[in-house]
Amino acid sequence: MAIGWVKEMRAAFGASFLWIVSLIYFTQGFRSFVWTAVSYQLKDILKLSPSASQFLVSVAYFPWSIKPIYGILSDCIPIRRRKRVPYLIIATVLSLIPWLVLGLTASFRRSSNILTALLVVQNLGSAMADVVVDAMIAEAIRTMPSGFAGDLQSLSWSLMALGGICGSLLGGYALANFKINMIFLLFSILPTIQLLSCAFIQEVPEGLQKASHDNRHKQMENQVDESFDSGSGLTETFKSGGIRRRSSRHRNAKRKTTSMKAENLEKQHSSLFTRSYLSLKLAFLSLCGAFKQPIILRPMAWFFLSHITIPNLSTVMFYYQTEVLHLESSFLGTARVVGWIGLMVGTYTYNHYFRHKKLRNILMFAHIGLAIMSLLDIVLVSRLHVQFGIPDKYMVLWGSALHDTIKQFKLMPFLILSGQLCPPGIEGTLFALFMSIHNLGSTLGSFLGAALASALKISSDHFDNLLFGIIVQLLATLLPIGFLFLIPKEATGITSS
Repeated sequence: MAIGWVKEMRAAFGASFLWIVSLIYFTQGFRSFVWTAVSYQLKDILKLSPSASQFLVSVAYFPWSIKPIYGILSDCIPIRRRKRVPYLIIATVLSLIPWLVLGLTASFRRSSNILTALLVVQNLGSAMADVVVDAMIAEAIRTMPSGFAGDLQSLSWSLMALGGICGSLLGGYALANFKINMIFLLFSILPTIQLLSCAFIQEVPEGLQKASHDNRHKQMENQVDESFDSGSGLTETFKSGGIRRRSSRHRNAKRKTTSMKAENLEKQHSSLFTRSYLSLKLAFLSLCGAFKQPIILRPMAWFFLSHITIPNLSTVMFYYQTEVLHLESSFLGTARVVGWIGLMVGTYTYNHYFRHKKLRNILMFAHIGLAIMSLLDIVLVSRLHVQFGIPDKYMVLWGSALHDTIKQFKLMPFLILSGQLCPPGIEGTLFALFMSIHNLGSTLGSFLGAALASALKISSDHFDNLLFGIIVQLLATLLPIGFLFLIPKEATGITSS
């Protein structure tokens, strides 16, 4: 069954296309392998405080908040008449070089400013590759039956989850057995394979028919030139003493042809610039017009507010788990694996049991669930679970699984809603905008968490005020429930009225 499905997918999309899609999505999930090492680099080598570390990571992830820019550029400004492969090559190079530099240069790893700059560049490349491959998928499934579209999306998400599980499991093991610079170099193998794979992707250039016509026209001109140079018909001309006149006419004709070619080339460049400008302008206006629609703007406004009003203390909790609870890196990797499994369980449960429920109710219960997760963190930090003989590891494992499961209940409706409401022609760009809102909101929430940790003077050896910070986080988690009026009343998790 599986072999037959793979053969059908390969026949429909091509082996090279399936390979690059699978590789990019697997690499996106596998990033947990190397970012675990980054977390320990910030904590153990640079000796940054929890708030400073969270601030640095938030800055590094900012390129994920401007994904529509990459989409608009690749849609509207072809490079050598190609929209996807050149941008994918650029993105891969940007995501590869920082890991090589960090792996080979110790002084760069020990400078927080240089490290931050390199991580920004790396995330820029990863985010751009993510947008380009999404656009390639959208173009590929446009002419395919709907069943293949679902299969391709399932393949993408499954491979990203598989990459996340493998990266989380191997990340903890690698930290226990390798130096951090070696982990950076090991991870660079995947972008290197991705770069080499770009050579096998076939993309039809824009204006191929026009180019073929121009080539035929050029061949005809060459044939005329060859006929002049070969001396055909020169006998009669020579007899009449007109060889000089024919040669002169030949030179004038060639000069005229060269001049016309230069003018045509200049017109083509001017036309290309004009088309690119008009295409950019049209895409921007279409994006703004679509986003201004209340049915899109109001849910996205709630989604954004639900992130920026909640301080993210994940980095602070990482410091607490390693410095106070003394949990090993291998165990934290296992906890992330449980989180990935929770994410997949949340996706399956939502799709089968909750997508027809009222969207307001889904989001309300999701935030109540996230508040309960904050209660579990309060129990963990206050050590109340010790009185009942519950180990710290169980609290962290269950908290990770349930937290990611509930977060998926919040994210899934907006993934479906964005897919349904995208106007034709700008699906990829508008979807990238939706995800950028999610990423920007998460980044600003991380900045807020860093500011809260700094205000409470939480440091690597001082967690006395962490309990108060989690209480603030719990109360803030309930705030977005008061803004649910922004969600259309009759909207469900799969449709919007």
